Amino acid sequence: MGWGRMLLLGNWGQQMDIEDQKLEIEELRRQLAAGSGTTNMTADTRLVRLEKENGELRLYIAALIRYLGHKGLLRSSEFNKLVETIDIEDGSTDGSYRGKIVKD
Repeated sequence: MGWGRMLLLGNWGQQMDIEDQKLEIEELRRQLAAGSGTTNMTADTRLVRLEKENGELRLYIAALIRYLGHKGLLRSSEFNKLVETIDIEDGSTDGSYRGKIVKD
């Protein structure tokens, strides 16, 4: 993951990063649920790395949203409505989204 993929591939790069994170989080959950012999130190280290990656993604998303707003390509009210609509799509209005990123 990194800014290079995001800059070169734009939204697709971000989506790839998000999917990579989802896969890693799910693998960590499986390991923890199964007690697969991984030590707490390994899990803690991986969680710290995921938190760092999450912070990096948040930074890029915030920068992108602000840039689009500054250029007049994104209106706050429209964006907030879209966020609410997407939040509902996965069946739970909880401030997160577990559905498909790209609709068919």
